Amino acid sequence: MSFKNKTLGEFINENQHAFKYTTGELSSLINSIRLAAKVVNHEVNQAGLVDITGAAGDTNIQGEDQQKLDVYANDIFIRTLINRNIVCGITSEEEDDFIVVNSQDENHQNKYVVLIDPLDGSSNIDVNVSVGTIFSVYRRITPIGTPVTMDDFLQEGRHQVAAGYVIYGTSTMLVYTTGHGVNGFTLNPAIGTFYLSHPDMEFPEDGNIYSVNEGNYLEFPEGIKKYIKYCQKLEEDRPYTSRYIGSLASDFHRNMIKGGIYMYPKSTKNPKGKLRLLYECNPMAFIAEQAKGKASDGYTRILDIKPTELHQRVPFICGSKNMVEKAEEFMKEFS
Repeated sequence: MSFKNKTLGEFINENQHAFKYTTGELSSLINSIRLAAKVVNHEVNQAGLVDITGAAGDTNIQGEDQQKLDVYANDIFIRTLINRNIVCGITSEEEDDFIVVNSQDENHQNKYVVLIDPLDGSSNIDVNVSVGTIFSVYRRITPIGTPVTMDDFLQEGRHQVAAGYVIYGTSTMLVYTTGHGVNGFTLNPAIGTFYLSHPDMEFPEDGNIYSVNEGNYLEFPEGIKKYIKYCQKLEEDRPYTSRYIGSLASDFHRNMIKGGIYMYPKSTKNPKGKLRLLYECNPMAFIAEQAKGKASDGYTRILDIKPTELHQRVPFICGSKNMVEKAEEFMKEFS
């Protein structure tokens, strides 16, 4: 069977043996995310036809206005994961606290927790721009059969057992890793099946795209300002091309395929950074490293940062290895 004809389900079954905890539970978890993604994809694609666009009228724990699709996607992913009885805990960017699953069942043996950004870039929905879902999976560290605690979620990113994202765009793609490379699957909407379309995805070592919200330039650290000027300088291999969508999954995906760097540094407005360590930075950093890229906060490897709270924010620089290292050089020089 050629990889073009291989479904996501077939790929998961064929590669279970490569995962050191081969019980089938992780495969069921990925399948649940696949199912929820198809439901959300359906709503995203008819967002202009039904009353699903715009603000929901509430704010999340970070004080940000929730979009109607934020609330809908959050509900779909949480209900799908709970109903399938395959996780012991869930936390979401849209929830104040983590959710304990099966806490009343003394016999439950579920050992995975899921951390999720249900709809990344949801403010783009109203203008028909790509959005995404980002997810991360860890093995619990507290005893199996007991309710999960905060410690199960506040693990360093290097302990992830799986991470991925879904892009709802011109085509819908699910990209994920279980620590053995990165593979991408494209949805055939006619039959509702994901097919392996991008096997063994990798970042080029170098690239010529830089992705950053330059509207915040004056608020950036001096090292980032200098690196942006470096990207714009007329040299043999520069200036680089500026491309910024405002949806992390989409910007990351383009840069992984074409070669580039994504930056969301700290600023005077967001002195700790804007992106969430657990729901955005850790899963994307895990995928990046599995795809031979690199991710840091400008000084420290993202996957080595010890989380201290569920909604912790950090600066984020991620992409082609040589480009990230050059940005780190500027950060250290002008720190």
